[in-house]
Amino acid sequence: MSKSKPVHIIGGGLAGSEAAWQIARAGVPVVLHEMRPVRKTEAHQGDGLAELVCSNSFRSDDAESNAVGLLHEELRRCNSLIMRAADIAKVPAGGALAVDRHVFSAEVQKAIEAEPLIEIRREEIAGLPPEDWDSVIVATGPLTSPALAEAVRDLTGEQSLAFFDAIAPIVYRDSINMDKAWFQSRYDKVGPGGTGQQEEGDYINCPLEKDEYLAFHAALLEAEKTEFKDWEKNTPYFEGCLPIEVMAERGPRTLTFGPMKPVGLVDPRTQRRPYAVVQLRQDNKLGTLYNMVGFQTKMKHAEQVRIFRMIPGLENAQFARLGGIHRNTFLNSPKLLDAQLRLKAMPRLRFAGQVTGVEGYVESTAIGLIAGRMAAAERLGGRQEPPPPTTALGALHNHITGGADAKTFQPMNVNFGLFPPPPGDIRKDERKRFLSRRALGDLTGWLQAATAAAA
Repeated sequence: MSKSKPVHIIGGGLAGSEAAWQIARAGVPVVLHEMRPVRKTEAHQGDGLAELVCSNSFRSDDAESNAVGLLHEELRRCNSLIMRAADIAKVPAGGALAVDRHVFSAEVQKAIEAEPLIEIRREEIAGLPPEDWDSVIVATGPLTSPALAEAVRDLTGEQSLAFFDAIAPIVYRDSINMDKAWFQSRYDKVGPGGTGQQEEGDYINCPLEKDEYLAFHAALLEAEKTEFKDWEKNTPYFEGCLPIEVMAERGPRTLTFGPMKPVGLVDPRTQRRPYAVVQLRQDNKLGTLYNMVGFQTKMKHAEQVRIFRMIPGLENAQFARLGGIHRNTFLNSPKLLDAQLRLKAMPRLRFAGQVTGVEGYVESTAIGLIAGRMAAAERLGGRQEPPPPTTALGALHNHITGGADAKTFQPMNVNFGLFPPPPGDIRKDERKRFLSRRALGDLTGWLQAATAAAA
């Protein structure tokens, strides 16, 4: 057992769990503080570590031409616990990496509980951590304890920004009418958890003809929505996770170019592409639950049942979970954090995960991994330099620590627009592959330098 003082981590979500794992791998003790079940949140259903509260998808697993898939691969090469658990818990999802959320959380918790250098304490940290905690990672996610959020606001003088994040419904597989729906992945693409052979695809597709779609669109516009409190009304949505009815308000064809786009799909009963399609993605390993892809919503529950049953194939749908909405809080990180992810106003505090203004499961994991490695190196008397900005890890880190404009800072998913551009002589159709190859090469150098510094 290490004799060094522990690093304290507040929050047992994806970022906190990953940070704890990375610190323990470096031989430094960790105390992981998770307030559930002592204090519940608006979105969590249980008390497991790394519980997924929104989608069960980690998105694309294509490491050659997709920035998210590249981030997956970088995390795997960094010995990420979250990615290890995701690979164990994966379910069919075409070209995406989706997981059984219960298996995933159980795998993370099992690994954390089995690590002798990690102590889990189920308690809420109300306000700033005690002064004798000289190294703390705040990984409280978008649902930060109000007392802690208020303490940070008082400390920094900054009003935390906020946006709404919406949750998609989950349908019982045996309540889907397969006389109207069919299995197919878009363009018949096979992904990491699928075979492409499950009745010819990994997604269940519910087709709508033009008149059915227009009636559905009209119902979305007229539906009763959740009413916001006065202090919530001016909070912006995150563009990557808009409620389905908010997208519908942007025009009658918006959904057919978004989550209901029919491209790459052919209805086997008509042998043609439908006007619009609702896709459902497997949500657990048993294949008994399916998630309505892109159908985050703030409609009232009764309205959700009524309107979603207008979709062909879902006339008798039974819902394991209806959609919901909650407020997410994040820091103006480019202004408040230094390159070591420390709060400038109180450097003993590091921040990680969605609270830093990254959006998405793997993005939160990535910042947790970096924060954990930085905290461990500091505790051991060294310094972990940030990943190169040419990597997906480094591009995210750079974005939240100065790459973004603090005046207009908003949550961001990883994307190739955050990377330094390729040389001008690289053909347009080769740029993503070039960026991915360069990233993995530079990541190897970063990992080797970190290993040498720790030796």
